[in-house]
Amino acid sequence: MRPLTIIGNWKMNGSLANNQLMLETLLAEGHETFKSLYCDLPISLGMCVPYPYLSQAHGLLKNTKVALGAQDVSDHPNGAYTGDVSAAMLQEMGCTYVIVGHSERRQHHQESDDLVARKAKATLQAKMIPIICVGETEKEYENGSTLVVVRKQLQAVIDLLQGQIASCVIAYEPVWAIGTGKVPSPAQAQEVHHQLRLQLATFNAEAAEKVAILYGGSLKADNAKELLAMPDIDGGLVGGASLNTEEFLALCQACI
Repeated sequence: MRPLTIIGNWKMNGSLANNQLMLETLLAEGHETFKSLYCDLPISLGMCVPYPYLSQAHGLLKNTKVALGAQDVSDHPNGAYTGDVSAAMLQEMGCTYVIVGHSERRQHHQESDDLVARKAKATLQAKMIPIICVGETEKEYENGSTLVVVRKQLQAVIDLLQGQIASCVIAYEPVWAIGTGKVPSPAQAQEVHHQLRLQLATFNAEAAEKVAILYGGSLKADNAKELLAMPDIDGGLVGGASLNTEEFLALCQACI
């Protein structure tokens, strides 16, 4: 059985004071919710924070049920790449997860499918779990290209990682739904997730059974239950709702 996986993504938000308050509140108020989740389900919880706050978040989250994650990584192991952060550095900071290929990185930093695949490989080599994002723009959605786009994005990763793809997490985030309040119907989201799982199966049956495929894009407590009830949706990559403790806990509670 694939674990239910709920990962928060703070994006470029936070401050030392707010982070401490939010995480301490999350852990205190979420104690019973997390306890119920772990009793009832195989589950993985994580929070991906901006680079400057990794040390602070690690100190607050270590020895808890919430794992630490980063929002990006360099595909290079070290060297003259000013401003980049290597996978080894993130692993040393206590990260379990690393988001790679988020649509905002693809859009604003022109990250290619091949670069995303290399970042996923670097993450795996440092013994962390890459959360590989795929998703279509609104224009691509409207012209019916969703499956063509997401399959191409995933195939670049499969081609490079081969059997290692079984150790990854996939996140389907329709770009038109991120931060907009627009959400595909559970049936629409399920179809994309199902097609991604079939794509994994054509390469590696073990990967198709093992890999968690998350949904992201305006995922909140009021729509999580229906979406996460779909057979091929194994959890969520949560953006804005992860910045609100009550909303994030309500989303987790909806999974029980």
